[in-house]
Amino acid sequence: MFQIDRRIITHFDFLIPFIVIPIVFVSHLLIGEINPSLAQKQLIYFFVGIGAFFLFFIFPIRKIAWIIPFIYWFNIFLLIMVDVVGVSKLGAQRWLEIPVIHITIQPSEIFKPAFILMIAYLVKNDPPPEKGYGWKKFFKLSFFILLPFILIAKEPDLGTALILLLVGYSTLFIVGVNKKIWFTLIVLLAVSAPILYNNLHDYQRKRIHAFIENKPSYHVKQSLITIGSGGLTGKAKEEATQARFKFLPIATSDFIFAYYVERFGFRGAIILIGAYAFLIIHLLLLNYKLREDYFAMVVATSISFLIFFYMGVNVAMTIGLAPVVGVPLPFFSYGGSSFVTFMILFGIIENLLAFKFDVLYESIKYNFPI
Repeated sequence: MFQIDRRIITHFDFLIPFIVIPIVFVSHLLIGEINPSLAQKQLIYFFVGIGAFFLFFIFPIRKIAWIIPFIYWFNIFLLIMVDVVGVSKLGAQRWLEIPVIHITIQPSEIFKPAFILMIAYLVKNDPPPEKGYGWKKFFKLSFFILLPFILIAKEPDLGTALILLLVGYSTLFIVGVNKKIWFTLIVLLAVSAPILYNNLHDYQRKRIHAFIENKPSYHVKQSLITIGSGGLTGKAKEEATQARFKFLPIATSDFIFAYYVERFGFRGAIILIGAYAFLIIHLLLLNYKLREDYFAMVVATSISFLIFFYMGVNVAMTIGLAPVVGVPLPFFSYGGSSFVTFMILFGIIENLLAFKFDVLYESIKYNFPI
């Protein structure tokens, strides 16, 4: 028999699944309308994600936090191996193939939990002083943020690299860094912008040019037409012709938000964005509850920023307000890597909340009848 102490249930954050489950349900509905076979595959990802959630939920993370640096550096090793023996798809070398079974994995995706846990581990072991981190501690933390940024951007996967960079420094902003440091960095970034631009790949510069010149690509044009056709209240499945007749490219993943608006209209878009906003704000408000617990606070803050940047970039991309990058909409776009990664992250934060006191780890008992 599986027994759980009532205190664990008391500390569990039920608001997170209350927001996420409807998003996942609507996503599966839309993917099934566009491509039923993909919807069947997505069910497998759902079960894997749920399993990953429970695995990390019952894992004694606080007790074995010492292993986090090893996990971080193992993931860095995988990112380096991508450059050495990585598999290329569509001109980008982002995957590693597992021998014998010939399954590919994307190290930049599975790196996200390790990245967030590493920042939390460093902050927990060396909390910021009253006036925030100084230059020495800031450079130390920056090393662990910039190293994966360089490796992932080199693949090239600038979208994921930039999001991790923004998540890392946004989290440090909340944790506490001396204001003079931020001012200096803003000035340096402004001065070095031309150099950074010249080091971009040709296709990345073309996307920026198209965005600045207000010349949307075919993908964005079709996305805008799809969104516009949804009107205020949306259309029935049989009338949503943009995705049905394949006018909208990548309708199940990168541009699924456009199809969602075609089906549910402007009102539906407000509801979906509102759900994401509520989830993000809820995670950020946990800072007040966890202000004495830097480890959990950093994890909750990082997850909130990760969702914010992924959601913001994806939605902005589909409406022509940002260059097109391969950034999925969390819990909504088709694909296993992103979904499982976020389920792992939610398993981690629920673990840190439910088992806030180490004694609760002993409250899970496995009694198997003979």
